[in-house]
Amino acid sequence: MKKAERLNQELIFLSNKHEFQLKDLMKEFHISKRTALRDIEELARMGLPYYTESGRYGGYKLINQTLLPPVYFNNDEIRAIFFALNALNLLSSTPFEKSYAHIRQKLFATLPKSQQEYLDRMLEVVRYYGVAPINPPEYLALILTAIMEEKIVRMIYSQYEIINIDLQIYELFYRNGIWFCSAYEVNQEMWGTYRCDYMSECELLEEMEHTYSHRELKKFQEDHENNYHNIPFRARLTSFGKELFLKHHYPNMVLEEKDGISYLTGGYNETELDYMTHYLCSYGKHVKIEFPEQLKESYLQQLEEIKAQYL
Repeated sequence: MKKAERLNQELIFLSNKHEFQLKDLMKEFHISKRTALRDIEELARMGLPYYTESGRYGGYKLINQTLLPPVYFNNDEIRAIFFALNALNLLSSTPFEKSYAHIRQKLFATLPKSQQEYLDRMLEVVRYYGVAPINPPEYLALILTAIMEEKIVRMIYSQYEIINIDLQIYELFYRNGIWFCSAYEVNQEMWGTYRCDYMSECELLEEMEHTYSHRELKKFQEDHENNYHNIPFRARLTSFGKELFLKHHYPNMVLEEKDGISYLTGGYNETELDYMTHYLCSYGKHVKIEFPEQLKESYLQQLEEIKAQYL
């Protein structure tokens, strides 16, 4: 184990302790007494707060702290952190008040000038391209709070029509430029997926007679997936079609390999026929639907409509 990695592990090892002795580090990390002493000196320079006590029950006493002491990162780890922050900066809307650009700026200021110059050069030649939020939602922080505290959110939802709904939200996720959440609509007792950018006038309901635990909500989601997507489908993919699937697919779909052939399989609901047809058309000639006939006919009709635009 390299020194930098060992020091990191030692900080983590000591972070929840009130005291330790030299032999604790020697035993845990298989190091000599001399190495352990040098490491303790290095940990002190990194900010580990401790004092020593002599005597039979002496040793190193750690001063109580609310945060993990400063952690040492090697050059590769620093570069990885800044590349990740640069990529995440694309998410201009997050559940957190501080933007990734602001976090990057604060971390950048702690580095020596030579590392700052290297990182500037690296970020000029290594880039990440993705999809920024199409319509940045307003209530991500409130939604995350509701999830963590298992509370219900009352809101106006306007994707298809303007309605008042009460949701207990299970998870928050980002896909293709849009923030979504999976949630249980408590009044209608229905599970669904909702776009966060169509939510307005959101408020937490502080006093509710009953809310569901995270485990109960997960069970609701599993039951919904098993019962709602009740029409099985399968389509053969070319090698490029497999690549398209890996870039863009949905939870009701899986990739299967059989005899060297890739298949897109899963299930959909009757109400999702148009969405499935539109999705499969995005594969062009790299997909061939095997069943059901309903999906195959809808796909062929869509192709005819596209063709008719050029006649």
